[in-house]
Amino acid sequence: MFKTKEEVIDTIINEKNILIVQDLDGVCIPLVQDPLKREINKEYVKDVSRLKEKFAVLTCGEHEGRRGVNRLVEKALNSKTIAKESGFYLPGLAACGVEYQDRFSNLSYPGLKNSEINFLAEVPKMMRSMLTHELKEFLPNLSDELRNKLIDVAVCDTRFTPTLNFNEIFSFVKNDFQKVKDLQLIMQKIMNNLLENSKHFELDNSFYLHLMPNLGIRDGKEIIKYSTQNEFGTTDIQFIIKGAIKEAGLLLLLNKYIANKTGLYPFGENFNVRNAPKTHNKLIELCRDKIPSDQMPMLIGVGDTVTSVKDNKDNSWLRGGSDRGFLTLIQRLGKSYKKDNQVLFVNSCNDQVLRPRITGTDMRGISDPHDNLKFNMVINDGPKEYIKWFKQLASNF
Repeated sequence: MFKTKEEVIDTIINEKNILIVQDLDGVCIPLVQDPLKREINKEYVKDVSRLKEKFAVLTCGEHEGRRGVNRLVEKALNSKTIAKESGFYLPGLAACGVEYQDRFSNLSYPGLKNSEINFLAEVPKMMRSMLTHELKEFLPNLSDELRNKLIDVAVCDTRFTPTLNFNEIFSFVKNDFQKVKDLQLIMQKIMNNLLENSKHFELDNSFYLHLMPNLGIRDGKEIIKYSTQNEFGTTDIQFIIKGAIKEAGLLLLLNKYIANKTGLYPFGENFNVRNAPKTHNKLIELCRDKIPSDQMPMLIGVGDTVTSVKDNKDNSWLRGGSDRGFLTLIQRLGKSYKKDNQVLFVNSCNDQVLRPRITGTDMRGISDPHDNLKFNMVINDGPKEYIKWFKQLASNF
Protein backbone atom coordinates (compact mmCIF):
# COMPACT_ATOMS: atom_id res chain seq x y z
CA MET A 1 0.00 0.00 0.00
CA PHE A 2 2.68 2.52 1.04
CA LYS A 3 6.11 3.00 -0.56
CA THR A 4 9.25 2.07 1.33
CA LYS A 5 11.60 4.80 2.56
CA GLU A 6 14.18 3.82 -0.07
CA GLU A 7 11.60 3.99 -2.87
CA VAL A 8 10.60 7.54 -1.88
CA ILE A 9 14.25 8.63 -1.70
CA ASP A 10 14.88 7.17 -5.18
CA THR A 11 11.82 9.01 -6.54
CA ILE A 12 13.09 12.32 -5.10
CA ILE A 13 16.75 12.11 -6.12
CA ASN A 14 15.88 11.08 -9.69
CA GLU A 15 14.21 14.50 -10.15
CA LYS A 16 16.47 17.58 -10.29
CA ASN A 17 13.73 20.19 -9.77
CA ILE A 18 12.28 19.47 -6.31
CA LEU A 19 10.81 21.37 -3.37
CA ILE A 20 10.25 19.69 0.00
CA VAL A 21 7.52 21.46 2.00
CA GLN A 22 7.46 20.27 5.60
CA ASP A 23 5.51 20.94 8.78
CA LEU A 24 7.59 21.15 12.00
CA ASP A 25 5.91 20.14 15.28
CA GLY A 26 5.19 16.42 15.27
CA VAL A 27 7.35 15.92 12.16
CA CYS A 28 10.94 16.88 13.06
CA ILE A 29 10.14 18.15 16.57
CA PRO A 30 8.54 15.69 19.03
CA LEU A 31 5.22 16.90 20.48
CA VAL A 32 5.36 17.85 24.17
CA GLN A 33 2.80 19.16 26.66
CA ASP A 34 4.81 22.34 27.32
CA PRO A 35 5.85 23.95 24.00
CA LEU A 36 8.75 25.71 25.75
CA LYS A 37 10.31 22.28 26.30
CA ARG A 38 10.48 21.42 22.59
CA GLU A 39 13.83 20.35 21.17
CA ILE A 40 15.21 20.08 17.64
CA ASN A 41 17.94 17.69 16.54
CA LYS A 42 21.30 19.33 15.74
CA GLU A 43 22.16 16.94 12.90
CA TYR A 44 18.74 17.44 11.32
CA VAL A 45 19.33 21.21 11.26
CA LYS A 46 22.61 20.68 9.41
CA ASP A 47 21.01 18.20 7.00
CA VAL A 48 18.33 20.77 6.08
CA SER A 49 21.04 23.28 5.13
CA ARG A 50 22.43 20.80 2.56
CA LEU A 51 19.19 21.03 0.60
CA LYS A 52 19.36 24.87 0.39
CA GLU A 53 16.51 26.20 -1.82
CA LYS A 54 15.05 22.69 -2.23
CA PHE A 55 13.55 22.79 1.30
CA ALA A 56 10.98 25.02 3.01
CA VAL A 57 8.96 24.76 6.19
CA LEU A 58 5.22 25.47 6.28
CA THR A 59 4.13 25.71 9.90
CA CYS A 60 1.58 27.32 12.18
CA GLY A 61 4.40 27.79 14.67
CA GLU A 62 6.73 30.78 14.43
CA HIS A 63 10.33 31.51 13.51
CA GLU A 64 11.11 34.36 15.91
CA GLY A 65 10.34 35.24 19.55
CA ARG A 66 11.09 33.30 22.71
CA ARG A 67 8.85 30.44 21.54
CA GLY A 68 10.13 30.51 17.97
CA VAL A 69 11.90 27.63 16.25
CA ASN A 70 14.95 29.87 15.75
CA ARG A 71 15.55 29.63 19.50
CA LEU A 72 15.45 25.81 19.25
CA VAL A 73 18.01 25.89 16.43
CA GLU A 74 20.34 28.13 18.45
CA LYS A 75 19.98 25.88 21.49
CA ALA A 76 20.72 22.76 19.43
CA LEU A 77 23.86 24.39 18.02
CA ASN A 78 24.77 25.81 21.45
CA SER A 79 25.36 29.20 19.78
CA LYS A 80 23.47 32.39 18.95
CA THR A 81 25.76 33.20 15.99
CA ILE A 82 26.55 29.95 14.11
CA ALA A 83 23.07 29.62 12.52
CA LYS A 84 23.20 33.18 11.17
CA GLU A 85 26.75 32.82 9.86
CA SER A 86 26.27 29.38 8.28
CA GLY A 87 22.62 29.53 7.16
CA PHE A 88 21.37 26.87 9.58
CA TYR A 89 17.96 28.45 10.31
CA LEU A 90 14.97 26.62 8.80
CA PRO A 91 13.79 28.59 5.75
CA GLY A 92 10.15 29.00 4.80
CA LEU A 93 6.79 30.16 6.07
CA ALA A 94 5.67 30.27 9.70
CA ALA A 95 2.54 31.56 11.44
CA CYS A 96 0.56 29.62 8.79
CA GLY A 97 1.84 31.92 6.06
CA VAL A 98 2.58 35.45 7.32
CA GLU A 99 6.15 35.14 8.67
CA TYR A 100 8.76 34.33 6.01
CA GLN A 101 12.47 33.82 6.53
CA ASP A 102 15.47 32.58 4.57
CA ARG A 103 18.24 30.30 5.89
CA PHE A 104 19.98 33.32 7.47
CA SER A 105 16.84 34.45 9.37
CA ASN A 106 16.15 37.49 7.18
CA LEU A 107 12.47 38.06 7.97
CA SER A 108 9.50 39.57 6.15
CA TYR A 109 5.76 39.71 6.94
CA PRO A 110 3.87 39.46 3.63
CA GLY A 111 0.29 40.75 3.82
CA LEU A 112 0.24 42.03 7.44
CA LYS A 113 -1.04 45.45 8.62
CA ASN A 114 0.40 47.39 11.58
CA SER A 115 -3.04 47.61 13.26
CA GLU A 116 -3.25 43.80 13.19
CA ILE A 117 0.27 43.40 14.61
CA ASN A 118 -0.55 45.85 17.42
CA PHE A 119 -3.75 44.01 18.39
CA LEU A 120 -2.00 40.64 18.33
CA ALA A 121 0.57 41.99 20.81
CA GLU A 122 -2.25 42.49 23.37
CA VAL A 123 -3.95 39.11 22.87
CA PRO A 124 -1.79 37.00 25.27
CA LYS A 125 -2.54 39.41 28.16
CA MET A 126 -6.28 39.15 27.45
CA MET A 127 -6.02 35.33 27.20
CA ARG A 128 -4.28 35.17 30.56
CA SER A 129 -6.89 37.34 32.28
CA MET A 130 -9.83 35.35 30.86
CA LEU A 131 -8.24 31.97 31.59
CA THR A 132 -7.43 32.95 35.19
CA HIS A 133 -11.08 33.86 35.74
CA GLU A 134 -12.36 30.61 34.14
CA LEU A 135 -10.00 28.30 36.03
CA LYS A 136 -10.83 29.88 39.38
CA GLU A 137 -14.45 28.91 38.77
CA PHE A 138 -13.87 25.54 37.08
CA LEU A 139 -11.07 24.20 39.30
CA PRO A 140 -11.63 26.16 42.56
CA ASN A 141 -9.45 23.87 44.69
CA LEU A 142 -6.25 24.60 42.77
CA SER A 143 -3.60 26.55 44.66
CA ASP A 144 -2.69 29.93 43.16
CA GLU A 145 0.81 28.57 42.47
CA LEU A 146 -0.38 25.53 40.52
CA ARG A 147 -3.05 27.52 38.66
CA ASN A 148 -0.43 30.06 37.55
CA LYS A 149 1.90 27.26 36.41
CA LEU A 150 -0.86 25.73 34.26
CA ILE A 151 -1.70 29.15 32.81
CA ASP A 152 1.96 29.86 32.05
CA VAL A 153 2.07 26.73 29.90
CA ALA A 154 -1.37 27.25 28.33
CA VAL A 155 -0.89 30.84 27.11
CA CYS A 156 1.54 30.78 24.18
CA ASP A 157 2.57 34.38 23.60
CA THR A 158 3.66 34.01 19.99
CA ARG A 159 3.79 37.20 17.93
CA PHE A 160 1.45 36.34 15.05
CA THR A 161 -0.38 33.25 16.31
CA PRO A 162 -1.12 33.65 20.05
CA THR A 163 -2.40 30.28 21.16
CA LEU A 164 -4.16 28.52 24.01
CA ASN A 165 -2.56 25.10 24.45
CA PHE A 166 -4.49 22.99 27.00
CA ASN A 167 -2.35 19.81 26.91
CA GLU A 168 -1.01 20.36 30.43
CA ILE A 169 -4.42 21.34 31.85
CA PHE A 170 -6.05 18.31 30.18
CA SER A 171 -3.42 16.04 31.72
CA PHE A 172 -4.34 17.43 35.13
CA VAL A 173 -7.91 16.07 34.73
CA LYS A 174 -7.14 13.35 32.15
CA ASN A 175 -9.14 10.56 33.81
CA ASP A 176 -12.33 12.61 33.63
CA PHE A 177 -13.26 12.96 29.97
CA GLN A 178 -16.29 15.12 30.70
CA LYS A 179 -14.00 17.62 32.42
CA VAL A 180 -11.69 17.59 29.40
CA LYS A 181 -14.68 18.37 27.17
CA ASP A 182 -15.81 21.16 29.54
CA LEU A 183 -12.30 22.63 29.36
CA GLN A 184 -12.44 22.49 25.57
CA LEU A 185 -15.62 24.58 25.73
CA ILE A 186 -13.86 27.07 28.03
CA MET A 187 -10.95 27.30 25.59
CA GLN A 188 -13.37 27.90 22.71
CA LYS A 189 -15.33 30.51 24.71
CA ILE A 190 -12.17 32.52 25.51
CA MET A 191 -11.03 32.53 21.90
CA ASN A 192 -14.46 33.54 20.60
CA ASN A 193 -14.45 36.43 23.09
CA LEU A 194 -11.12 37.58 21.65
CA LEU A 195 -12.62 37.56 18.15
CA GLU A 196 -15.46 39.73 19.42
CA ASN A 197 -12.96 42.13 21.05
CA SER A 198 -11.13 42.61 17.75
CA LYS A 199 -14.29 44.09 16.23
CA HIS A 200 -14.03 47.08 18.59
CA PHE A 201 -10.76 47.98 16.83
CA GLU A 202 -12.29 47.80 13.33
CA LEU A 203 -10.59 44.47 12.70
CA ASP A 204 -13.80 42.55 11.97
CA ASN A 205 -12.32 40.50 9.13
CA SER A 206 -8.70 40.27 10.26
CA PHE A 207 -8.63 37.09 12.33
CA TYR A 208 -10.02 33.57 12.65
CA LEU A 209 -9.64 30.62 15.02
CA HIS A 210 -7.49 27.66 14.00
CA LEU A 211 -8.26 24.49 15.99
CA MET A 212 -5.66 21.72 16.27
CA PRO A 213 -6.69 19.08 15.47
CA ASN A 214 -10.08 19.85 13.92
CA LEU A 215 -12.78 18.07 11.94
CA GLY A 216 -12.83 20.35 8.91
CA ILE A 217 -14.89 23.48 8.29
CA ARG A 218 -18.60 24.14 8.59
CA ASP A 219 -20.21 27.55 7.88
CA GLY A 220 -16.76 29.11 7.59
CA LYS A 221 -15.58 27.92 11.04
CA GLU A 222 -13.34 25.02 12.00
CA ILE A 223 -15.13 22.18 13.83
CA ILE A 224 -13.87 21.29 17.30
CA LYS A 225 -12.90 17.66 17.94
CA TYR A 226 -14.22 16.75 21.39
CA SER A 227 -12.32 14.40 23.68
CA THR A 228 -12.98 10.67 23.77
CA GLN A 229 -11.66 7.89 25.98
CA ASN A 230 -8.82 7.34 23.50
CA GLU A 231 -7.61 10.91 22.86
CA PHE A 232 -8.02 14.51 23.95
CA GLY A 233 -9.17 15.80 20.54
CA THR A 234 -8.66 19.56 20.06
CA THR A 235 -5.84 20.63 22.37
CA ASP A 236 -4.83 24.01 20.88
CA ILE A 237 -6.69 26.99 19.47
CA GLN A 238 -4.71 29.65 17.62
CA PHE A 239 -5.80 33.24 17.14
CA ILE A 240 -4.63 33.67 13.61
CA ILE A 241 -4.60 36.05 10.66
CA LYS A 242 -7.54 35.47 8.30
CA GLY A 243 -6.31 34.07 5.01
CA ALA A 244 -3.28 32.50 6.72
CA ILE A 245 -3.88 28.92 5.64
CA LYS A 246 -1.19 26.49 4.61
CA GLU A 247 -2.45 25.81 1.09
CA ALA A 248 -2.18 29.55 0.26
CA GLY A 249 1.25 29.46 1.91
CA LEU A 250 2.27 26.65 -0.44
CA LEU A 251 1.76 28.98 -3.42
CA LEU A 252 3.75 31.74 -1.74
CA LEU A 253 6.63 29.26 -1.32
CA LEU A 254 6.31 28.23 -4.99
CA ASN A 255 6.32 31.90 -5.99
CA LYS A 256 9.61 32.49 -4.16
CA TYR A 257 11.16 29.18 -5.26
CA ILE A 258 10.55 29.88 -8.96
CA ALA A 259 11.67 33.52 -8.64
CA ASN A 260 14.91 32.27 -7.08
CA LYS A 261 15.47 30.02 -10.09
CA THR A 262 14.25 32.26 -12.93
CA GLY A 263 14.37 35.81 -11.57
CA LEU A 264 10.63 36.23 -12.16
CA TYR A 265 7.76 35.85 -9.66
CA PRO A 266 5.00 33.88 -11.45
CA PHE A 267 2.26 35.36 -9.21
CA GLY A 268 3.88 38.80 -8.86
CA GLU A 269 6.30 40.11 -6.25
CA ASN A 270 3.52 41.21 -3.85
CA PHE A 271 1.67 37.90 -3.78
CA ASN A 272 0.78 36.76 -0.24
CA VAL A 273 -1.66 34.49 1.61
CA ARG A 274 -4.13 37.37 2.07
CA ASN A 275 -4.55 38.04 -1.65
CA ALA A 276 -4.30 34.37 -2.72
CA PRO A 277 -7.36 32.51 -4.06
CA LYS A 278 -9.44 30.83 -1.35
CA THR A 279 -10.23 27.41 -2.86
CA HIS A 280 -8.09 24.52 -4.08
CA ASN A 281 -9.60 24.74 -7.56
CA LYS A 282 -8.73 28.44 -7.85
CA LEU A 283 -5.23 27.88 -6.45
CA ILE A 284 -4.61 25.15 -9.03
CA GLU A 285 -6.07 27.35 -11.76
CA LEU A 286 -3.65 30.15 -10.81
CA CYS A 287 -0.71 27.74 -10.96
CA ARG A 288 -1.80 26.42 -14.38
CA ASP A 289 -2.13 29.98 -15.69
CA LYS A 290 1.20 31.25 -14.37
CA ILE A 291 3.63 28.33 -13.96
CA PRO A 292 4.75 26.38 -17.08
CA SER A 293 5.25 22.66 -16.57
CA ASP A 294 9.03 22.85 -16.95
CA GLN A 295 9.21 25.36 -14.06
CA MET A 296 6.92 23.48 -11.65
CA PRO A 297 9.04 21.41 -9.24
CA MET A 298 8.20 17.96 -7.97
CA LEU A 299 6.65 18.70 -4.57
CA ILE A 300 7.21 16.56 -1.48
CA GLY A 301 4.79 17.38 1.35
CA VAL A 302 5.35 16.19 4.92
CA GLY A 303 2.82 16.57 7.75
CA ASP A 304 1.32 14.91 10.81
CA THR A 305 -2.00 16.65 11.52
CA VAL A 306 -4.72 15.00 9.43
CA THR A 307 -8.10 13.86 10.74
CA SER A 308 -11.17 11.96 9.54
CA VAL A 309 -14.12 11.02 11.75
CA LYS A 310 -17.48 9.47 10.82
CA ASP A 311 -20.44 11.77 11.43
CA ASN A 312 -23.19 9.31 12.34
CA LYS A 313 -25.91 11.96 12.00
CA ASP A 314 -25.78 11.98 8.21
CA ASN A 315 -23.33 9.12 7.57
CA SER A 316 -20.69 11.51 6.21
CA TRP A 317 -17.00 12.01 7.02
CA LEU A 318 -15.65 15.05 8.85
CA ARG A 319 -12.15 15.63 7.49
CA GLY A 320 -9.73 18.22 8.81
CA GLY A 321 -6.31 18.81 10.30
CA SER A 322 -3.96 21.73 9.66
CA ASP A 323 -1.78 19.71 7.23
CA ARG A 324 -4.62 18.16 5.22
CA GLY A 325 -5.12 21.22 2.99
CA PHE A 326 -1.57 21.68 1.75
CA LEU A 327 -0.91 17.92 1.44
CA THR A 328 -4.08 17.51 -0.64
CA LEU A 329 -3.09 20.47 -2.82
CA ILE A 330 0.37 18.96 -3.41
CA GLN A 331 -1.29 15.69 -4.47
CA ARG A 332 -3.70 17.48 -6.81
CA LEU A 333 -0.95 19.64 -8.36
CA GLY A 334 1.01 16.46 -9.05
CA LYS A 335 -1.92 15.03 -11.00
CA SER A 336 -2.52 18.32 -12.84
CA TYR A 337 1.13 18.71 -13.88
CA LYS A 338 1.79 14.96 -14.29
CA LYS A 339 4.53 15.14 -11.64
CA ASP A 340 5.24 12.32 -9.20
CA ASN A 341 4.54 14.47 -6.12
CA GLN A 342 4.99 12.68 -2.80
CA VAL A 343 2.81 13.01 0.33
CA LEU A 344 4.38 11.76 3.58
CA PHE A 345 2.63 11.25 6.91
CA VAL A 346 4.44 11.14 10.26
CA ASN A 347 2.80 9.40 13.24
CA SER A 348 3.26 12.09 15.91
CA CYS A 349 1.26 10.49 18.74
CA ASN A 350 3.37 9.87 21.85
CA ASP A 351 3.00 9.46 25.61
CA GLN A 352 2.75 13.25 26.09
CA VAL A 353 0.30 14.16 23.32
CA LEU A 354 -2.40 11.63 22.40
CA ARG A 355 -3.35 11.58 18.72
CA PRO A 356 -4.68 9.00 16.27
CA ARG A 357 -1.91 7.06 14.55
CA ILE A 358 -1.68 4.81 11.52
CA THR A 359 -1.05 1.20 12.56
CA GLY A 360 -0.39 -1.05 9.58
CA THR A 361 -3.40 -0.44 7.35
CA ASP A 362 -5.60 0.87 10.18
CA MET A 363 -6.07 4.61 9.51
CA ARG A 364 -9.01 5.30 11.80
CA GLY A 365 -9.16 8.91 12.97
CA ILE A 366 -6.79 10.03 10.20
CA SER A 367 -8.24 8.84 6.91
CA ASP A 368 -11.17 6.81 5.58
CA PRO A 369 -11.97 4.61 2.57
CA HIS A 370 -13.49 7.55 0.64
CA ASP A 371 -10.72 10.05 1.44
CA ASN A 372 -9.16 11.63 -1.66
CA LEU A 373 -5.91 12.28 0.21
CA LYS A 374 -3.59 9.29 -0.19
CA PHE A 375 -0.20 8.99 1.52
CA ASN A 376 2.80 7.69 -0.41
CA MET A 377 4.71 6.85 2.76
CA VAL A 378 4.06 6.63 6.50
CA ILE A 379 6.76 7.23 9.13
CA ASN A 380 5.50 4.97 11.90
CA ASP A 381 7.74 5.94 14.80
CA GLY A 382 7.47 9.71 14.74
CA PRO A 383 10.10 12.46 14.51
CA LYS A 384 13.01 10.23 15.56
CA GLU A 385 12.44 7.90 12.60
CA TYR A 386 11.70 10.81 10.25
CA ILE A 387 14.99 12.54 11.15
CA LYS A 388 16.87 9.30 10.43
CA TRP A 389 15.14 9.03 7.03
CA PHE A 390 15.78 12.71 6.27
CA LYS A 391 19.51 12.24 6.96
CA GLN A 392 19.56 9.41 4.44
CA LEU A 393 17.82 11.66 1.88
CA ALA A 394 20.06 14.70 2.54
CA SER A 395 23.22 12.62 2.03
CA ASN A 396 22.35 12.63 -1.69
CA PHE A 397 22.66 16.41 -1.98
